[in-house]
Amino acid sequence: MNFKETPEFQKEFKRLKKKYLSLDEDLAEFKKIVSCFPMGSGKHFAVLTQQYGIQTVKARFFCRYLKGSSLRLIYAYNERERWIEFIEIYSKNEQKKENSDMMKDYLKAIRKSHF
Repeated sequence: MNFKETPEFQKEFKRLKKKYLSLDEDLAEFKKIVSCFPMGSGKHFAVLTQQYGIQTVKARFFCRYLKGSSLRLIYAYNERERWIEFIEIYSKNEQKKENSDMMKDYLKAIRKSHF
């Protein structure tokens, strides 16, 4: 499985990494899980959209430094080309839900680049 990251994801991940020191290891563990189960398994994964052969998935992201609250991670999965791109990561206590404008822009960019 190939993994990519949007610039927005990289910026937010870097900011959160200063707060939560285990984030690099947590992301490595998450990559292992989605390599085996790209659409996730269980109640901690939800498919947001399915367009252009790409599913966008919202997942609860486990961070060892967080005890009660949690992080959310939004990613795109392309089954045919076998890649996952991380789009957004956010803390539930800072942001209630995913950035829908960012998702729309991402899907527009995907459509332009693939079709």
